[in-house]
Amino acid sequence: MDLAAYIDHTLLKATATPDDIRTLCSEARAHRFKAVCVNPAYVALAKRELEGSGVRVATVCGFPLGATTPEQKADEARRSVELGADEVDMVLNIGLAKAGDWEGVSADIRAVREATRGKVLKVILETGYLSDDEKRRAAQASVDAGADFVKTSTGFGQGGATVEDVRLMKQVVGERAEVKASGGVRSLEDAHAMITAGATRIGTSSGVALVSGQQGQGSY
Repeated sequence: MDLAAYIDHTLLKATATPDDIRTLCSEARAHRFKAVCVNPAYVALAKRELEGSGVRVATVCGFPLGATTPEQKADEARRSVELGADEVDMVLNIGLAKAGDWEGVSADIRAVREATRGKVLKVILETGYLSDDEKRRAAQASVDAGADFVKTSTGFGQGGATVEDVRLMKQVVGERAEVKASGGVRSLEDAHAMITAGATRIGTSSGVALVSGQQGQGSY
């Protein structure tokens, strides 16, 4: 298995500089990662740096709290697509999910889906804040609204990806969507476990270490 093809090589820190993003893109080119994931301010730079490489540019929306309006999220996502984003990872409205307002959650996702037609949309559930029932409902709302992926975590909230959450989310979405494990995936064993549980994408800032470890241990 080519682990690099699963990895969204990620740098979302507030302190990331343009040179940091250039390094991220150079690493992504060298290791043939699936995508880089950067904040919206760096989408255009990443697109230029990765031209002709086959590496996709992903960005975030409503990040990391999910607490902006559907209209604001849609506008942010639309502008990121105009700048060159191939994929958008949006944070759902966690407060509405906790309140059981699934109509509101769905409307939030649909607004971004409409703004990103033709691009890949991933919905970040931020599972560390949700009960198992809320995770199921959020995953269902995501696929019903047309998401291509459900994603575990921002990496900035409470907790991160777990094998149990990946398995639960995959059971809900089935073949209608894919699952991205993100937040705390730092070892080859972590990545292997997430993929075995059903993840088809791994969001990590440790991509180079992961693929270097795979090369040292052999493919799995």
